Amino acid sequence: MASQKPSRTPAEIEDIILRKIWLVSLVDSMESDSRIVYLELTAAEILSEGKELKLSRDVMERVIFDRLSRGYLEAEPPFQYLVNSYRRAHEELKKIGSMKDKNVRSEMENVVKLAKNLAVSYCRIHLGNPDMFPDHDANKSNVSSLLPLIFSEAGSFDAFGGTSGGVTAPPGFIEDFFKDSDYESVESVFKQLYEDLRGTVVKVSALGNFQQPLRSLLLLVNFPVGAKALVNHPWWIPKGMYLNGRVIEVTSILGPFFHVSALPDHEIFKSQPDVGQQCFSGASTRRPADLLSSFTTIKTVMNNLYDGLTEVLKCLLKNMNTRENVLEYLAEVIYRNSSRGHINVDPLSCASSGMFVNLSAVMLRLCEPFLDVNLTKRDKIDPRYVLYGDRLDVKDLTALHASSEELSEWFGSHGSLMDTSTNAGDGNNQFQQSHESTISSSNAKESSLLQKWNASSMSTVKAKYPFICECFFMTARVLNLGLLKAFSDFKHLAQDISRCEDALSSFKAMQEHAPSPQLQQDISRLEKEIEMFSQEKLCYEAQIMRDGGFFHSALSYYRLMVVWLVGLVGGFKMPLPSACPREFAAMPEHFVEDAMEMLIFASRIPRTLDGVVLDDFLNFIIMFMASPEYIRNPYLRSKMVEVLNSWLPKGSTSRATETLFEGHQLSLEYLVRNLLKLYVDIEFTGSHTQFYDKFNIRHNIAELLEYLWQVPGHRSAWRRIAKEEEKGVYLNFLNFLINDSIYLLDESLNKILALKEIEAEMSNKVEWEARPIQERQERTRLFHSQENIVRIDMKLANEDVSMLAFTSEQIIAPFLLPEMVERVASMLNYFLLQLVGPQRKSLSLKDPEKYEFRPKQLLKQIVHIYINLARGDKDNIFPAAITRDGRSYNEQLFVAALDVLQRIGEDSRTIQEFIDLGAKAKVAASEAMNAEAALGDIPDEFLDPIQYTLMGDPVILPSSKVIVDRPVIQRHLLSDTTDPFNRSHLTVDMLIPAVELKSRIEEFMKSQGLTHEGGHLSVTSTRANIQD
Repeated sequence: MASQKPSRTPAEIEDIILRKIWLVSLVDSMESDSRIVYLELTAAEILSEGKELKLSRDVMERVIFDRLSRGYLEAEPPFQYLVNSYRRAHEELKKIGSMKDKNVRSEMENVVKLAKNLAVSYCRIHLGNPDMFPDHDANKSNVSSLLPLIFSEAGSFDAFGGTSGGVTAPPGFIEDFFKDSDYESVESVFKQLYEDLRGTVVKVSALGNFQQPLRSLLLLVNFPVGAKALVNHPWWIPKGMYLNGRVIEVTSILGPFFHVSALPDHEIFKSQPDVGQQCFSGASTRRPADLLSSFTTIKTVMNNLYDGLTEVLKCLLKNMNTRENVLEYLAEVIYRNSSRGHINVDPLSCASSGMFVNLSAVMLRLCEPFLDVNLTKRDKIDPRYVLYGDRLDVKDLTALHASSEELSEWFGSHGSLMDTSTNAGDGNNQFQQSHESTISSSNAKESSLLQKWNASSMSTVKAKYPFICECFFMTARVLNLGLLKAFSDFKHLAQDISRCEDALSSFKAMQEHAPSPQLQQDISRLEKEIEMFSQEKLCYEAQIMRDGGFFHSALSYYRLMVVWLVGLVGGFKMPLPSACPREFAAMPEHFVEDAMEMLIFASRIPRTLDGVVLDDFLNFIIMFMASPEYIRNPYLRSKMVEVLNSWLPKGSTSRATETLFEGHQLSLEYLVRNLLKLYVDIEFTGSHTQFYDKFNIRHNIAELLEYLWQVPGHRSAWRRIAKEEEKGVYLNFLNFLINDSIYLLDESLNKILALKEIEAEMSNKVEWEARPIQERQERTRLFHSQENIVRIDMKLANEDVSMLAFTSEQIIAPFLLPEMVERVASMLNYFLLQLVGPQRKSLSLKDPEKYEFRPKQLLKQIVHIYINLARGDKDNIFPAAITRDGRSYNEQLFVAALDVLQRIGEDSRTIQEFIDLGAKAKVAASEAMNAEAALGDIPDEFLDPIQYTLMGDPVILPSSKVIVDRPVIQRHLLSDTTDPFNRSHLTVDMLIPAVELKSRIEEFMKSQGLTHEGGHLSVTSTRANIQD
């Protein structure tokens, strides 16, 4: 019978386990495993102490230190040895679990856990003091030995699903390494790791492997010591006298992570792989499916980046010990890149568009908790943050209404910029204790908030603002410098492509007529530029324009912005308070401008507005677009019209706008009124380009008004306004509409004549080709330039005449006012003269539609305006006004117009009414001649000094003391609110009736057997000018 194998003692088991873990021996037994090291000196020490040559927990640390200190050439390097020892300990721990003896099992578990702790502890010591133990690793890298293990722990899949391979960390090693470590022992380790991680993503594009380093970064900051080490790293916020936005992006730890992008950058900082080249080269010849695949890939990887960076910041923000550092970093990035808000951005001193678009996406994700549908946390956004907060420097930003002097006064009115209001601490606590409420109770809520803010406006205590407040304002600045700037870059790229394509088309046309090597070089250069610009544009489209989620987040943020701003003035109610609150007036102008730009861009992308609540935006626009007392900049208010235009059903890409204007109560009551007011206000913007700017702005207003006229509710409101404001804003609107119509049609027709002249030159091939090539190129460029101008001017003229036509069907009285009727008649006569007069044949074009020139339609509209006014002319003053126009009217003009109307098939009723009007005008002309003869010589003092007509209602101008006829000066004041004789300020209510002179004029007329009614009696002036 075989003898039973003797059982091992716990000491023997412990010795076996520890020898397996540490791969050492205290006995020189010629081990076959070459990895095992004989620790001769340690063995001698143990023997001298009278102990057995067995490994135990008591000698374990001596053994480890001896193994690491001797620098055995053939043994594993220190770090690799310690990590693998930890791994072997982990495996041994699993085996111990199967031991039957509970006591032995428990003892051995404690031993192995101690071994693991010692392995981790010595790893920290080695990484913190790399020269402490000899390291003969020939492949030693400058990168931290821990980095590959961090990568493995963070996940081994790269951005496109492939595996990264390499070493793996033993289970639990990374957590044990960092979890309970004291900060001093791992600070240098973290410092090296963060620098290494930063290095792995420098100049990496969206197509590169950034996800593994990003996950690793997130892994590290989840440890409290890792978060502390990051914000205390010297490169968290770099310092130095040459610090700027680009330096922060390039040298800070987070900067290169935020730089990862699909967007183009300056050649010096360009990332690889080149997204434009790889995804969009030769895009015009690529299959749509290929482009769509590229768009999807870029959108996916960029959202992975946004999510990862958001998690990193969230982790740091949740930690109260690091939150302040994050806010300081964001504030520094914003401050150092403030010049990104300029038209021209210096790429060497400012961070890239990629960084700021990424930061925009991350900030929007941080805002998500307070962007709920009811915006219940908006009471935590304190306007005093802008006035007195010291985190963001907004003093130099243009305010919504406050002047720079007012801002200086307000910023300094409570001690210093950092000082806030009385009981600021209490006020802040009140914010955090505010009750949540919904939009339906917003007016009451906003009023209470304003009272609370105003009640605590005299503090000298520095307020601590809630994170929601800080995040809200920082996001506004980041979006302005990031996403909104990217929109601007995208527009400029589209313009560059259009410009190059136009030039390329011209060069190719010239090359056909007069080939030259220089032209061929120019053509090749332009083709390369178009390819480059197209690639860059598609990169913007891929990262931004195709990301519906990005737009929805931004729109939710800007909805909060407008609702919050409205709260500063007491909530959604009209009319606005007469005085603009300081809190509103001081807000940066770009808060509103960015919201409007966001809406315009979103409206151009199909389905982007689906699901977006637009009512709050519409309310905001209606409230402020005609309120210069609240928003000073007329261009900003006109941008609101651009938003509304993009929502018109004919051009909208979203179901959300289909019925937006039809049932909206504030819109039905105020929209037309405010559009008419803005139409007038935009005449004087204060800009040196105001004359040309107004046409584009009024084009948008005209399109919107034309649509609203078709909506019964708005048409009724329009008619009501015309009646209420007959001598107010409506008369001003009508005056500027007529001014613009005359100017635009006159310019268009004159340029058509110039175009025909160049066209004639080019058609004479012999003479044309005999001219110098430079002259031909200049004339060709001029031709194309003039073509565009004619097309635009004619389009605008058509809109204006169309508006005069459809409004005069139902709103007639303002056209026939004494100060307006002659103005209208002169305009109509002038248009008629251009269309049917002697020069009409010189305006014939081969392709008039190309220039939006539709003479038949224009003539019909002009005739309809004549007829509309004649129908409503109860006092028969219109025919006399027609004949008093000495510049354009003559009897044959109406005869010529009738001839054309019959040839183009106008209906018989219209023709008959026009004949009747012509007959009345003929009678009025005859009566005027008889009256003139009857009057004889009129005393000079009875003549208006501007028009040289007999005055019917003389008035004294208060400043110059000149006496003029009331209708004449009223007409002048519609366009210019100054005294025409000394340029001093003048309004209608300042006119002083010249009672005594009026009485003498009436006596004079009676003596001649005449009366002066409705302006019928006058001497035709040769100085009259329809432009006034």
